[in-house]
Formats: sequence, structure tokens, C-alpha cells
Amino acid sequence: MGFLSSLFSPSKKENALDDQQKSDLKKFDILKYDGIRAQRVGKTDYAVKCFIEALKIQPDFETMKYLMSSYFMLNRLDDAIEVLNEMVETGEESANTLLTRANLLYSTGKHSEAIADCMQIIETEPNNHLAYFQSAKSERVLDHLETGIDQLSKAIDIKDDFAESYMLRAEIYLSLKKGTDALPDIEKVIGLTPEDETAYLLRGRIHELLGDSEAAFDDYKEASALNPFNEDAYLLAGRLMMTQEKYDEAIELFDEAIEHNEQFTEAYAERGRAKDKKGDKEGAAEDTTKAEELAAAGKEKQNTENRGVGDLIQKNII
Repeated sequence: MGFLSSLFSPSKKENALDDQQKSDLKKFDILKYDGIRAQRVGKTDYAVKCFIEALKIQPDFETMKYLMSSYFMLNRLDDAIEVLNEMVETGEESANTLLTRANLLYSTGKHSEAIADCMQIIETEPNNHLAYFQSAKSERVLDHLETGIDQLSKAIDIKDDFAESYMLRAEIYLSLKKGTDALPDIEKVIGLTPEDETAYLLRGRIHELLGDSEAAFDDYKEASALNPFNEDAYLLAGRLMMTQEKYDEAIELFDEAIEHNEQFTEAYAERGRAKDKKGDKEGAAEDTTKAEELAAAGKEKQNTENRGVGDLIQKNII
């Protein structure tokens, strides 16, 4: 009986192995879900440590996704890309993973690699409009503008209500001084997203290119009405007034911009230019000095922050 029992019962070694596997699985779950909880409450550095330790126990695609997103939250984009490389190798969620990697490659200036990922997606999913759109973004940065337009046209053919594709194509047309091509695209964007102030700013610039200053000014005012804190709206409207030698109107716009933000360097500089054109040399000098002071203060603040980060790195604190 003892002999038969030994044949059909697991050995002590097998039991020990099962116990070890159960222990590892328990540790993995604890680390993974501790990481998820830490990520949710903003303890992202701790979340990264948990996910890394969990993945040492066993590979897990979902945990890789959490680790990648944590790196993204910390702006550690190169680390996020490394995790995405491992995720791509698993073959899971292939298109989504490649598209995410393409987006991060774009953000880190690796545009040729980003385009390659998009093309890989398109080979298997020819109707993936996001792949064409993401590819067009990189083509634009590489100054392959006609290729970018072609990619966006394909994206629009696939999904004709994706506002971002029309917006980007309008921007490229504007950069090529093709205002008549850009205008229908931006009109489509405004039809799809009527509350987007950036669309009105772009349409205003297109109207300026086409010589319709009144329509341009109306668009800049609409943008500032939608968002009174949109600084570009005041700058564009004020500069337009200056080109028409309407210096009082320009000064009023820059006054309003400064009321919303007393640290608005460019508004002081532009108001100084308007005052100078109007003949107010004293007011112009005051605004120019203020703009220079703000610019210097901003530069010093940036240098201080950079020195602080450098000190922490040298001390191995971060």
C-alpha cells in the first residue's frame, strides 16, 4: 500500500515546488496591486518599484502597461519606450502598443522610428486612421509636408469626422501659404468642435494670409471670448491692429492681456512697440524695460531649477 501510494502521490519536491509557485504568485499579486494603488494616489515612484519587482517574478503584459504609464507620468519617456519594446515583442495588442510607442518616439524626436511603427500598423490594419495621423505628425516635423498631407488625406478618407486630421492638414497648408486649401479644413474643424478656441486662432491666421483682416480679427476675438486667458488670441489680435496702424486698439488689447496675467512678457513687449509707434516714447520705454525684466527673471528661474536638478543628480537623490 505504501509503495502504491508513493507512485500516485506527489513527491515532497513537487509539493515544495507548488508551494514556491504559490508564494511567488502571491508576491506578484501583492506587488502588482500595491503598484496600482500607489499609482492611483500619485505615489508614482513607488509604483514603478512595485511593478519592476513584480515583473522580476513573472512577465505580465498588463503589469508592463502599468509600468510604462508610470514612467510616462514621471516624464521618463526613454524608460517608457524600453518597456514598450518588451511589450511589442510579446505580440499582444500589437496595433495599440505600436501606436503608443510611435507617439512616444515622436515626443522624443525619433521621427523616422515613429513612422516605421505607423507603417507596420498600416500593413496589418490599413484602415487605422490614427496610424496615418501619427505618421503625418512626424512627416511634418521632418519637413516632408506633401507626404504629411497625403497621409492625412488617407486618414480623413477613413474617418471623416476626426477633427485632428483636418486641423493638422490646415496647419501644413498654412505653412505652405496655401490659404484656399487650408480654409475648408479649418471650417470643418470648427463645425466638428465649435468650442475649440485654437481652431478660431488658426482660421484667423488663414484669413490674414488671404487678406481678410476683418474676418481674422473676429476669429481672434471669438477665441478670447471662449477663453479669456488665451494669450495667443490677444497677441494675434493686437499685432493685426498694429499692421493696420490702429495703435490705440492694439494697446487696449495688450492692456486686457496684462490684466489677466501681469507676468505676460510678450504683451508688455508688444504694448511697448505700439506705444512707440504712437509716439509715447516714455510709455514704450517702461513697457520694454518691464518685458526685459520679466524675460531675465524667467531665464534665471529656469537656470535655478536646472541647477537644483543637477545638484540632486550629483548627490544621487534622483
